[in-house]
Amino acid sequence: MKQVILWCVLAAGAVSSAGAQSPAVPQEIRAAFAKAGLSTLSKPVPLLDFSLPLLDGSGAKTTLSGFKGKVVFLNFWATWCPPCREEMPSMEALYQRFKGSGLEMLAVDIQEDSKQVGAFTRQFKLTFPVALDTSYSVSARYGIRGIPATFIIDRGGFVILTAVGGVDWSSPAMIAAFEALLTYGQ
Repeated sequence: MKQVILWCVLAAGAVSSAGAQSPAVPQEIRAAFAKAGLSTLSKPVPLLDFSLPLLDGSGAKTTLSGFKGKVVFLNFWATWCPPCREEMPSMEALYQRFKGSGLEMLAVDIQEDSKQVGAFTRQFKLTFPVALDTSYSVSARYGIRGIPATFIIDRGGFVILTAVGGVDWSSPAMIAAFEALLTYGQ
């Protein structure tokens, strides 16, 4: 499944970002994520920009390009998905720990209405931004076939890691990996 998602992102990224030079993921960051149980991509992929409405009810939309210069944690999920429900508290913990250090988090709910998603975010006390992909258009562009699906995007705008399935994002090893990513080159 990870290969299918990666292939779709690679193909779409190549079309939308022709000519973008993909830097290698630094060894220090690769090693830190490996200790946390995740592998970085051998060749980072340019992000696919999109615009989606935010759950906050303001009518505002969010774009990935609006997070330029930040590390972005992009997660595709749904309220009915047990692994999604399990990983949300660890995502909130990661967000709280690093939101002032250059980490942006965006959770994209797939094909559910704002009332249902709003009740879920209140129940789990989630404070990170949530966007709604009610038409599945952005999820399709990212090749989402299984959820939760997470993409980690570096400060340069390149996807450096993909993960399909629930992950404990607040484990000590994962915290160390994000510390390495957030402080690299600073």
